[in-house]
Amino acid sequence: MLDWLFPSPADRRLLGTAKFGGPTPWVIAIMSFSIMLIAASGLALASTAALVSSSIETRYTLQVPGGGANLAQLVATVRSTPGVSSVQAVPEIDMRQTLERWLGPAAESAELPVPALIDFDAADASRLASLQRRAQSIAPGASIVAHRDSVRPLLHSLHLLQWVAFGLVLLLSAAASAAVVLAARGALDTHRFTIEVMHGIGATDLQVTHMFQRKILIDALIGSLAGALAAAVVLLLLASGAALAGELTGGATLGPIDLLVLALLPLALTLLATWVARTAVLRSLRKAL
Repeated sequence: MLDWLFPSPADRRLLGTAKFGGPTPWVIAIMSFSIMLIAASGLALASTAALVSSSIETRYTLQVPGGGANLAQLVATVRSTPGVSSVQAVPEIDMRQTLERWLGPAAESAELPVPALIDFDAADASRLASLQRRAQSIAPGASIVAHRDSVRPLLHSLHLLQWVAFGLVLLLSAAASAAVVLAARGALDTHRFTIEVMHGIGATDLQVTHMFQRKILIDALIGSLAGALAAAVVLLLLASGAALAGELTGGATLGPIDLLVLALLPLALTLLATWVARTAVLRSLRKAL
């Protein structure tokens, strides 16, 4: 089935005079380099979004306006709720010390209302309504806020950027396909006389198509691998900032599946270029008849 990929000596004597070459490998290398970087960015965003979403799925905060006069009692109430774990109180004084970094001495003013916070995990969200009623009986105005509601705009932006990256990968792939079509048609025009002679001695359209298909496969493979190698070097250099990225994303990195997808992208680009070249050449030859 892949005999066109390994031509016989007779095929090489018959079809080996045509050359494809030109700027095609360079164009594909540039496209492959860009696709790899954009795809890696999109996969990293997906990993970050998944990590953030999973880490806050069961995380809640009990907000107590006016400080924590009854903070100890509220903490005990939260801990006594079935399904609640990892209860951690953030007193008003700690909140004011944090705000002092930005507000200065104004953070200590009694006129600045600062709530006390109680962070906790709840496996069963159906019990939160009763917990909030009990908390309000102790501290009127207390409310429970889900962390996922607070970061929903951030997750929405991350998902949007993922789709943007996916769209850019498709656009660059389409651009690479267009470049291959132009190169294939140019090669046909350059070797028009040779193709007519080959037809005259009995060569079929499929044989001629195989010749160009082999050449674009080699050019596309070389170009895509070169671009992918350059992208890998850039990504490794960017990995020097992994410590900072880990602090910002909670340690999100590209997983084994992400790396496998990136490794398969040069092969996918090569197959796409080969298929596009085959289709363009075969269609042009049939129209010429």
